[in-house]
Amino acid sequence: MKRGFTLLELIIVVMIIGVLATLGFASYGRMVEGARGGEARDVMGAMRKLGAAYYIRNQNSLAGLVAADLGLGAGGVPAACAATHYFSYGFAVAGAQITFSASRCGAGGKVPNAPAAVPNAVTLATDYGAGTDTWTNIAPY
Repeated sequence: MKRGFTLLELIIVVMIIGVLATLGFASYGRMVEGARGGEARDVMGAMRKLGAAYYIRNQNSLAGLVAADLGLGAGGVPAACAATHYFSYGFAVAGAQITFSASRCGAGGKVPNAPAAVPNAVTLATDYGAGTDTWTNIAPY
């Protein structure tokens, strides 16, 4: 009596391994992309702290706030897509509120792991007067 596997059994095992590998790679890609969102949350958290310091220094006012005050551009975090970051950053001021935004870069080998039709962004709306933060994470972040 011969011992071993039949060709059919080997083909079935190889197919199962292929399906599992495909699912694993897809999950890995989503996990990596989600982790890259951590960069955006970290940078915007730092910008939030700098904004709070500016707000307190200027007697509870954000008047005159510029990108350099938040560490954006010229030696700080690049406002546009750069080789060092996966996101571009911006902000908008309305009264005592700043809305920070991070948009996923799609150039330089940093193509997001989501369809182009899906916006890839993270926003943080901070109202220093009320002391509130509102995070908005758009898939997959």
